[in-house]
Amino acid sequence: MARAFFITGTDTEVGKTTIAAGLLHAARLAGLSTAAVKPVASGCDVTAEGLRNSDALALLGECTLPLRYEEVNPLAFEPAIAPHLAAREVGSELTVTALASPVRRVLASGAAFTVVEGAGGWRVPLAGRETLADLAINLKLPVILVVGVRLGCINHALLSAEAIERDGLVLAGWVANIVDPATSRLQENLATLAERLPAPCLGQVPRLQNASPAEVARYLDLALLKV
Repeated sequence: MARAFFITGTDTEVGKTTIAAGLLHAARLAGLSTAAVKPVASGCDVTAEGLRNSDALALLGECTLPLRYEEVNPLAFEPAIAPHLAAREVGSELTVTALASPVRRVLASGAAFTVVEGAGGWRVPLAGRETLADLAINLKLPVILVVGVRLGCINHALLSAEAIERDGLVLAGWVANIVDPATSRLQENLATLAERLPAPCLGQVPRLQNASPAEVARYLDLALLKV
Protein backbone atom coordinates (compact mmCIF):
# COMPACT_ATOMS: atom_id res chain seq x y z
CA MET A 1 0.00 0.00 0.00
CA ALA A 2 1.38 3.41 -1.00
CA ARG A 3 2.14 5.69 1.93
CA ALA A 4 3.09 9.37 1.95
CA PHE A 5 4.13 11.65 4.80
CA PHE A 6 4.65 15.37 5.32
CA ILE A 7 7.99 16.11 7.01
CA THR A 8 8.11 19.15 9.28
CA GLY A 9 10.49 20.32 11.98
CA THR A 10 10.46 22.06 15.31
CA ASP A 11 12.44 24.92 13.71
CA THR A 12 14.72 25.65 10.79
CA GLU A 13 18.14 23.95 10.71
CA VAL A 14 17.01 20.90 12.70
CA GLY A 15 17.92 18.34 10.03
CA LYS A 16 14.62 17.78 8.22
CA THR A 17 16.32 16.85 4.97
CA THR A 18 18.89 14.65 6.72
CA ILE A 19 16.06 12.69 8.35
CA ALA A 20 13.83 12.71 5.25
CA ALA A 21 16.64 11.27 3.13
CA GLY A 22 17.33 8.70 5.84
CA LEU A 23 13.67 7.68 5.86
CA LEU A 24 13.73 7.28 2.09
CA HIS A 25 16.87 5.16 2.32
CA ALA A 26 15.28 3.00 5.02
CA ALA A 27 12.27 2.51 2.75
CA ARG A 28 14.57 1.49 -0.11
CA LEU A 29 16.31 -1.04 2.14
CA ALA A 30 12.86 -2.46 2.90
CA GLY A 31 12.32 -3.00 -0.82
CA LEU A 32 9.93 -0.08 -1.33
CA SER A 33 9.87 2.27 -4.29
CA THR A 34 10.43 5.88 -3.22
CA ALA A 35 9.62 9.43 -4.28
CA ALA A 36 10.03 12.85 -2.71
CA VAL A 37 8.90 16.44 -3.10
CA LYS A 38 10.27 19.64 -1.62
CA PRO A 39 7.58 21.95 -3.02
CA VAL A 40 9.42 25.19 -2.30
CA ALA A 41 13.08 25.81 -1.54
CA SER A 42 14.98 29.03 -0.94
CA GLY A 43 18.76 29.21 -0.75
CA CYS A 44 19.38 27.74 -4.21
CA ASP A 45 22.55 27.78 -6.31
CA VAL A 46 22.64 29.14 -9.85
CA THR A 47 23.75 26.36 -12.22
CA ALA A 48 23.78 25.78 -15.96
CA GLU A 49 20.63 23.66 -15.50
CA GLY A 50 18.84 26.35 -13.47
CA LEU A 51 18.42 26.95 -9.74
CA ARG A 52 19.34 23.93 -7.64
CA ASN A 53 18.82 23.35 -3.92
CA SER A 54 21.12 20.99 -2.04
CA ASP A 55 18.30 19.61 0.11
CA ALA A 56 16.14 18.84 -2.93
CA LEU A 57 19.11 17.16 -4.62
CA ALA A 58 19.65 15.00 -1.53
CA LEU A 59 16.01 13.87 -1.67
CA LEU A 60 16.20 13.25 -5.41
CA GLY A 61 19.21 11.01 -4.81
CA GLU A 62 17.07 8.69 -2.66
CA CYS A 63 14.16 8.42 -5.13
CA THR A 64 13.86 5.14 -7.01
CA LEU A 65 11.30 6.62 -9.39
CA PRO A 66 12.87 8.47 -12.37
CA LEU A 67 11.82 11.95 -11.28
CA ARG A 68 13.21 15.14 -12.78
CA TYR A 69 14.65 17.81 -10.47
CA GLU A 70 11.75 20.15 -11.32
CA GLU A 71 9.29 17.54 -10.12
CA VAL A 72 11.03 17.18 -6.78
CA ASN A 73 11.49 20.94 -6.33
CA PRO A 74 8.95 22.80 -8.47
CA LEU A 75 9.52 26.24 -6.89
CA ALA A 76 13.12 27.32 -6.27
CA PHE A 77 14.45 30.71 -5.15
CA GLU A 78 18.03 31.92 -4.86
CA PRO A 79 18.08 33.96 -1.60
CA ALA A 80 18.41 31.95 1.62
CA ILE A 81 15.47 33.68 3.27
CA ALA A 82 11.89 32.81 4.19
CA PRO A 83 10.23 31.34 1.06
CA HIS A 84 7.34 33.83 0.97
CA LEU A 85 9.83 36.72 1.05
CA ALA A 86 12.01 35.14 -1.64
CA ALA A 87 8.95 34.64 -3.82
CA ARG A 88 7.80 38.22 -3.27
CA GLU A 89 11.20 39.57 -4.37
CA VAL A 90 10.77 37.97 -7.80
CA GLY A 91 7.12 38.95 -8.13
CA SER A 92 5.76 35.48 -7.40
CA GLU A 93 3.07 34.45 -4.94
CA LEU A 94 3.22 31.24 -2.93
CA THR A 95 -0.23 29.74 -2.57
CA VAL A 96 -1.42 26.34 -1.42
CA THR A 97 -3.08 25.81 -4.79
CA ALA A 98 0.17 26.48 -6.67
CA LEU A 99 2.15 24.12 -4.43
CA ALA A 100 -0.43 21.34 -4.16
CA SER A 101 -0.69 20.58 -7.90
CA PRO A 102 2.93 19.47 -8.46
CA VAL A 103 2.90 17.54 -5.18
CA ARG A 104 -0.20 15.64 -6.25
CA ARG A 105 1.47 14.69 -9.53
CA VAL A 106 4.34 13.06 -7.63
CA LEU A 107 1.94 11.40 -5.19
CA ALA A 108 0.12 9.94 -8.19
CA SER A 109 3.33 8.49 -9.63
CA GLY A 110 2.87 5.26 -7.69
CA ALA A 111 5.79 5.14 -5.26
CA ALA A 112 5.22 2.93 -2.23
CA PHE A 113 6.84 5.48 0.11
CA THR A 114 6.82 9.24 -0.52
CA VAL A 115 7.97 12.16 1.60
CA VAL A 116 6.87 15.76 1.15
CA GLU A 117 9.31 18.03 2.96
CA GLY A 118 8.23 21.42 4.21
CA ALA A 119 10.45 24.40 4.94
CA GLY A 120 11.32 25.45 8.47
CA GLY A 121 8.64 24.68 11.03
CA TRP A 122 4.89 24.09 10.95
CA ARG A 123 3.68 27.69 10.51
CA VAL A 124 6.02 28.95 7.80
CA PRO A 125 4.10 31.69 5.92
CA LEU A 126 2.93 31.49 2.33
CA ALA A 127 0.89 34.18 0.55
CA GLY A 128 -1.83 36.04 2.44
CA ARG A 129 -2.75 34.18 5.61
CA GLU A 130 -1.80 30.75 4.30
CA THR A 131 1.06 28.68 5.75
CA LEU A 132 2.82 25.48 4.76
CA ALA A 133 0.60 23.74 7.31
CA ASP A 134 -2.31 24.51 4.97
CA LEU A 135 -0.53 22.55 2.25
CA ALA A 136 -0.30 19.46 4.48
CA ILE A 137 -3.98 19.94 5.39
CA ASN A 138 -4.94 20.28 1.72
CA LEU A 139 -3.07 17.06 0.90
CA LYS A 140 -4.44 15.28 4.01
CA LEU A 141 -1.03 13.80 4.77
CA PRO A 142 0.07 12.29 8.10
CA VAL A 143 3.03 14.15 9.57
CA ILE A 144 6.49 13.15 10.76
CA LEU A 145 8.02 15.70 13.13
CA VAL A 146 11.79 16.15 13.23
CA VAL A 147 12.76 17.35 16.68
CA GLY A 148 16.08 19.18 16.73
CA VAL A 149 17.30 18.09 20.16
CA ARG A 150 18.88 21.04 21.92
CA LEU A 151 17.98 23.42 24.75
CA GLY A 152 14.32 24.44 24.37
CA CYS A 153 13.33 21.55 22.11
CA ILE A 154 10.67 20.14 24.46
CA ASN A 155 8.55 23.28 24.26
CA HIS A 156 9.01 23.53 20.48
CA ALA A 157 8.14 19.86 19.99
CA LEU A 158 5.02 19.91 22.16
CA LEU A 159 3.71 23.12 20.58
CA SER A 160 4.32 21.69 17.10
CA ALA A 161 2.54 18.43 17.96
CA GLU A 162 -0.42 20.35 19.42
CA ALA A 163 -0.69 22.51 16.29
CA ILE A 164 -0.53 19.48 13.98
CA GLU A 165 -3.31 17.70 15.85
CA ARG A 166 -5.38 20.89 16.16
CA ASP A 167 -5.17 21.20 12.38
CA GLY A 168 -6.81 17.78 12.11
CA LEU A 169 -3.79 15.80 10.93
CA VAL A 170 -2.24 12.65 12.35
CA LEU A 171 1.20 12.87 13.92
CA ALA A 172 2.49 9.56 12.56
CA GLY A 173 5.83 9.67 14.33
CA TRP A 174 8.74 11.83 15.38
CA VAL A 175 12.50 11.59 15.15
CA ALA A 176 14.96 12.90 17.72
CA ASN A 177 17.78 14.47 15.73
CA ILE A 178 20.47 15.36 18.24
CA VAL A 179 21.82 18.62 16.84
CA ASP A 180 23.56 19.53 20.11
CA PRO A 181 25.09 16.48 21.80
CA ALA A 182 26.24 18.74 24.66
CA THR A 183 22.63 19.39 25.68
CA SER A 184 22.36 19.22 29.47
CA ARG A 185 20.46 16.17 30.74
CA LEU A 186 20.19 14.82 27.21
CA GLN A 187 18.72 11.44 28.16
CA GLU A 188 16.20 13.06 30.51
CA ASN A 189 15.12 15.40 27.71
CA LEU A 190 14.67 12.48 25.33
CA ALA A 191 12.66 10.60 27.95
CA THR A 192 10.39 13.62 28.48
CA LEU A 193 9.79 13.92 24.74
CA ALA A 194 8.93 10.22 24.54
CA GLU A 195 6.51 10.53 27.47
CA ARG A 196 4.69 13.60 26.18
CA LEU A 197 4.60 13.42 22.39
CA PRO A 198 1.47 11.56 21.19
CA ALA A 199 3.24 9.44 18.59
CA PRO A 200 6.01 6.84 18.41
CA CYS A 201 9.65 7.84 18.23
CA LEU A 202 11.01 6.43 14.96
CA GLY A 203 14.57 6.79 16.15
CA GLN A 204 17.24 8.83 17.89
CA VAL A 205 19.87 10.04 15.44
CA PRO A 206 23.15 11.11 17.04
CA ARG A 207 25.35 13.91 15.75
CA LEU A 208 27.11 12.08 12.93
CA GLN A 209 30.42 12.91 11.27
CA ASN A 210 29.02 11.53 8.03
CA ALA A 211 25.25 12.02 8.07
CA SER A 212 24.68 10.16 4.81
CA PRO A 213 21.20 8.73 4.15
CA ALA A 214 22.59 5.20 4.59
CA GLU A 215 24.13 6.07 7.95
CA VAL A 216 21.03 7.92 9.19
CA ALA A 217 18.78 5.03 8.12
CA ARG A 218 20.56 2.75 10.60
CA TYR A 219 18.89 4.67 13.43
CA LEU A 220 15.35 4.73 12.00
CA ASP A 221 12.52 2.20 12.20
CA LEU A 222 9.71 2.69 9.68
CA ALA A 223 7.78 -0.19 11.23
CA LEU A 224 6.92 2.11 14.16
CA LEU A 225 4.97 4.57 12.02
CA LYS A 226 1.48 5.15 13.41
CA VAL A 227 -0.24 4.95 9.98
